[in-house]
Amino acid sequence: MPSPSPMTRSGKPPILDANPRTDAVSWAAEQRTALRAVVAGHGAVLVRGLGLRDHAQTAAVLRQLAGPDGLMAEKEAFASRHRYSDGVYSSSKWPPNQPMCMHHELSYRLDFPGLLLFACLGAPTSGGATALADAPTVLSKLPPRLVERFEREGWLLTRTYNDEIGAPYAEAFGTDDRTAVERYCRTSGIEFAWQPDGGLRTRQRRSAVLRHPVTGRRCWFNQIAFLNEWTLDPEIHEYLVDIYGSDGLPFNTRYGDGAPIAEDTVRLLNEVYESTTVREPWQSGDLMLVDNIRTAHSREPYEGPRDVLVAMTDAVRLTDCSPTVRVPLEVTVP
Repeated sequence: MPSPSPMTRSGKPPILDANPRTDAVSWAAEQRTALRAVVAGHGAVLVRGLGLRDHAQTAAVLRQLAGPDGLMAEKEAFASRHRYSDGVYSSSKWPPNQPMCMHHELSYRLDFPGLLLFACLGAPTSGGATALADAPTVLSKLPPRLVERFEREGWLLTRTYNDEIGAPYAEAFGTDDRTAVERYCRTSGIEFAWQPDGGLRTRQRRSAVLRHPVTGRRCWFNQIAFLNEWTLDPEIHEYLVDIYGSDGLPFNTRYGDGAPIAEDTVRLLNEVYESTTVREPWQSGDLMLVDNIRTAHSREPYEGPRDVLVAMTDAVRLTDCSPTVRVPLEVTVP
């Protein structure tokens, strides 16, 4: 069977017309190596024509495309998902009218997925694209002084877990056992503090610029803009600050030294992302593979039902990507 060749057009991700002569699961098994080669060359590929229709069939396709260690279980999720089967999830539960700005999945973990798998079983009436941006290009367009500061200091993610907004800590860590949560945090370079109301606050510092473990290219790899307070809709931001206070927001990002990131800096980051964004509206039955280190992704606002499945594979260790800041392990309570 010949290797697939995607169509490339300005402003759109590479698109491959599958036209399988067998069922989708068999096609995925046969084309797994070729599809990964396309991703290695382009950073992502959208596969059209597989006719994915139901969760069970799609989960089988995603498992065929996984690396040798299979699909990854999500840990430290920032928003709730529905788990269909081991390693196969719904997209994050996020208000349809609010965008999810560009980010790299789980970039705040010490190990993160190298490859993301998306499958659309039901396209929305309008909007809702999973847009993409090339991380080396984003890095090249950012002001050198800003990049130098983030390379020197890294970025800081602060989280306040509660049962009202975002994933509660029991869901994010996969257990409600405080001892197990504390053990995970200590071995993952996460400072933690239990709150009087039973909630949990954490702080973790990570590198903002990494080298791709295969190509060696420097990539802007983080969730600085996405999880920052200034990316939120102004009304939502005002509400959250009023309820939780500026230091108790469900999530926020800062410079690595703890200094706040100015609103105009976050706006600049999002403008650079937008200038490099490619997008293609989902069609029901589509499949997309994304290099999570080379390529950032977003979710645009939408109307109507949207059914997109997500899986993660090819775990990559932070230490294999030339991080610019050291992560202290066995951290203590602040």
